[in-house]
Amino acid sequence: MRSIRAAAVGAVAMSLALAASACGGGSSTGGGSDDSPKTLTYWASNQGASIAVDKKVLQPELDKFEKQTGIKVNLEVVPWSDLLNRILTATTSGQGPDVLNIGNTWSASLQATGALLPWDAKNFAKIGGKDRFVDSALGSTGAQGKDPAAVPLYSMAYALYYNKEIFADAGISKPPATWDELVADGKKIKAKGKSPLGAEGANLAENIHHVFVFAKQHGADFFTADGKPDFTNDGVVTAVKQYVDLMAKDKVIPTGDAEYAQNQSVSDFAKSKQAMLLWQSAAANLKSQGMSESSYGIAPVPVQSGTPGTGTQVDSMVAGINLAVFKNTDNLDGATKFVKFMTSDAEQKILNTAYSSIPPVKTAQSDAAFNSAANSVLKQTLATSAAALPQVADESQFETTVGTAVKDLFADAAAGRAVTADSVKAALEKAQQQMPAK
Repeated sequence: MRSIRAAAVGAVAMSLALAASACGGGSSTGGGSDDSPKTLTYWASNQGASIAVDKKVLQPELDKFEKQTGIKVNLEVVPWSDLLNRILTATTSGQGPDVLNIGNTWSASLQATGALLPWDAKNFAKIGGKDRFVDSALGSTGAQGKDPAAVPLYSMAYALYYNKEIFADAGISKPPATWDELVADGKKIKAKGKSPLGAEGANLAENIHHVFVFAKQHGADFFTADGKPDFTNDGVVTAVKQYVDLMAKDKVIPTGDAEYAQNQSVSDFAKSKQAMLLWQSAAANLKSQGMSESSYGIAPVPVQSGTPGTGTQVDSMVAGINLAVFKNTDNLDGATKFVKFMTSDAEQKILNTAYSSIPPVKTAQSDAAFNSAANSVLKQTLATSAAALPQVADESQFETTVGTAVKDLFADAAAGRAVTADSVKAALEKAQQQMPAK
């Protein structure tokens, strides 16, 4: 999911949505009708550098769809800071769009509301079949054992972006492959008067994405096999502390980044204020801020030791955007046609090129347009070393409670307060207490 969102949504709102099982959006006339065959409302997530950029990317494609089908699509690009709350309101009110983008980490939580159209074999057949999509993307479309709640639209993965000039000036010949190497390189970079690594310490989603990967690298999970929160196990505590210690102990993340939540670390990197950035598919964002592709390199996110892979060698969550349909849309046929259009090979190439993301459709992903050096790192990561965030109904509350705990720990680090294993465990225990009772 795009990490520019703040993900500051409460468990109360989600609880209300979960209580409103089978409520949907798009129409007050009932479920899944075709009462308005010539119009659709589409909520798109803010994927580009601005909402204006998204409209510039999307509107020509929507006009193309209207020309092909006669169906007009009314577009609204919704900021990430508002999107989940808007969706939750729609699930409880029964009023919302026909089609919408959702961060793929929300799939299971929104699936549990009963508001979204299930993508069973019959519905997948209408858009060309489930086997068109890569397995990693399908793994973040809903709870295991249930029909997906959404269809993959854009795939992304985290990578390490590094400034070639700053690295050369510090005498560093290659990007770090392990966290120990990153910390050592950070000291060399600081000695040259530059900041080593950017972060978004106040961005709850960014916090979750990174501590999830650190936990995987320590052989730990935030949930038990039966979906119960397990935030205070030793591996999770170690993982969260290691991430926060990049600021608190290792001093490679500047204390000012504890307040970052709106892509400021990306801007700092684009302006050569920081040497490294851990980000999802950042090329389009960096280009929009004037940074040339030749000035930075891209490498896999570091691991504890060895090379990225499965299990404890995971180095990214499976990031991405899914396309969902409200179950009670008054234009079910048109909504299905729109999903088919947006996931067609032609549109996948256009849209994922515009956003420097990776098509989750197999044939589009194999196109030569996605064979750049940067894309090869992202595709390799998605294929071999990325893992899906927990596909559980409480995932959104997890993002809020644990993301806030990490935010508060970064604030402690920035203020010079000690971050210890005990303080990390206490913060995570508080977060777990805020989760819905089982």
